[in-house]
Amino acid sequence: MFQSATLKLTGWYLLILMVISILFSVAIYQTTSHEVDVRLTKLQSNLRITGGMAPDPNNLFRTTELGEASSHIVIELIYANVIILVSGGVISFLLARRTLRPIEEAHDAQTRFTSDASHELRTPLAAMKTELEVALRDKDSTKQDLEKILYSNLEEVDKLTGLSEMLLNLSRLDHDKLERTAVDIQDITREVIDLYDEPGGRVVVKTSSHPLVEGNETALTELVSVLIDNALKYSPSGSPVNVTISSSNKQLAFTVKNTGPGIDAEILPHIFDRFYRADNSRTKQDNKGYGLGLSLAKKIVELHNGELSVTSTPGKSTIFKVMLPTIQKSPSKI
Repeated sequence: MFQSATLKLTGWYLLILMVISILFSVAIYQTTSHEVDVRLTKLQSNLRITGGMAPDPNNLFRTTELGEASSHIVIELIYANVIILVSGGVISFLLARRTLRPIEEAHDAQTRFTSDASHELRTPLAAMKTELEVALRDKDSTKQDLEKILYSNLEEVDKLTGLSEMLLNLSRLDHDKLERTAVDIQDITREVIDLYDEPGGRVVVKTSSHPLVEGNETALTELVSVLIDNALKYSPSGSPVNVTISSSNKQLAFTVKNTGPGIDAEILPHIFDRFYRADNSRTKQDNKGYGLGLSLAKKIVELHNGELSVTSTPGKSTIFKVMLPTIQKSPSKI
């Protein structure tokens, strides 16, 4: 589809270029021919006056010279247009590819997203349908059996709810403008940690400053929640998760570090892709994620003019680092 569109766009570019070139060629031919005619007329008059040139009632000299000059001009313009046609075709093709490349990438990303979303939605729906069909066919089902099926279906509904909310969040971030206020990342981090209520103080927070950032509190809360949840989910049970908050050079650094198998180097560049899950390189526990959390985190950071990076040492640790611009005011003034 895009190959055909590229060729069509190349044709349009080339058509416009050649129409302009031909119009310029006609204008140049007429202007040059007129200038040559005027100069030949003056030359003929001067020769007649100063050199004693015999009168030429039929203007054969001027007509002959003008015809030769016109022929040379036409040939040179044809060569110029051929060169423009060839070089313009190559340039038009390159420009068409460059113009359509972002559209093609967006189309491919949308296609993959739709396919992945459909797959994620189809899996729990298929499980629910199978369990319900079995329950309806089994006439000897007891109350306990039916309750078990209902609880199982309720879990699948919760999965679908979580997935739909995550998809809506991504869509909202793609199209909505975020309302921004002064946000305290430390307060947000403490609230998120309290929600997880991990035993034994598994999440350890270290702060060296108290910076504020200008951003959307709901979105930044989601960002902190995604990173901490990801660190807890992909690390051995009971292992510490270290959160560090610091600032320097008008930048806030929010770092989340967890121990565990880490992420393989070939997988690392893809972990922010939607629906991507690096299960083969991380813990083998039952993780019920959809591969959307880190994609959402990346989008939130980009909307706040920040940077999100990740480093991982297989078999040791994984570190996610967020850099956000800070507000250069004291908390009391805010």
